[in-house]
Amino acid sequence: MFYFDPTYLLFMIPALILMGITSWYVRHSYNKWSRVPAQSRLTGAQAAHRLLSTGGMYGVQIQGVAGNLTDHYDPRNKTLYLSPGVANVASIASVAIAAHELGHAMQDAEDYFPMRFRSVLVPMVNIGSNLGWILIMIGLLLNFTQLAWLGVLVFAGGAVFALATLPVEFDASARAKRLLVQTGIIQTQEEERGVNAVLNAAALTYVAGLVTAILQLLYYVSLVSGRSRD
Repeated sequence: MFYFDPTYLLFMIPALILMGITSWYVRHSYNKWSRVPAQSRLTGAQAAHRLLSTGGMYGVQIQGVAGNLTDHYDPRNKTLYLSPGVANVASIASVAIAAHELGHAMQDAEDYFPMRFRSVLVPMVNIGSNLGWILIMIGLLLNFTQLAWLGVLVFAGGAVFALATLPVEFDASARAKRLLVQTGIIQTQEEERGVNAVLNAAALTYVAGLVTAILQLLYYVSLVSGRSRD
C-alpha cells in the first residue's frame, strides 16, 4: 500500500494534467516571444542594468547562470542570475523575465513582507517535505494515528509555502510590467501583450504548484482519516 496506492492517482491525475498544460503554455509563450525583438534592442542583461540604474539599486549584481529559464534572484548575495537565452538576447521574453527577477530584487530592498515570510518558511519546508511522509507512513505502520496526523501537519508546510509564493511572484510580475513601460524598454501595445503573455504563463506554474501541493495534502489527509475510522 505504501509503494503504490491507486487512490493516489485519483488525487494526482488532475494535478499532472494541469502541470502538463502549464508547462506547454510556458514553453509556447517563451518560444513565441523570444523570437520577437524588443524595439529598444536591449538584451535581458542590458534591460536589467538600465532598470537597476533607474531605480538606484547599485548594490545588486548581475551574473550569468547556465541552463534554460534558470533565471532567479538570490537575496543572500544580492545577485540577479540570468540564463544565456535571457541575458544575451534582445527579445520581448528576455526583457520580461529580466524585469520580473529585478522585481524580486526590489522586494528584497523594500523588505517586502510576503517575501520575508516565504523565506522564513524555507527551512520548515525543506525538512517537512521529507519528514512529513515518513511520519505518516511510520504512524500508519504502527497504527499510531497521532504520529500520522503529526506527519500530515508537517507535510502541510509545502502547501503553505506554495500559497505564500503566489503574492511574491504576482507582485514581481506587476512591478516588471510597470517598470518596462515607465522606462521605455517596452514601447508598444503589442510588446506589452507579449510581456503579459510571458509573465502570466510563468505565474500559472506557481498556481499549478499550489494545486499539486493541496492535492497531495488532501491525499494524506484521506489516508490517515481512513485509518483513524478503521
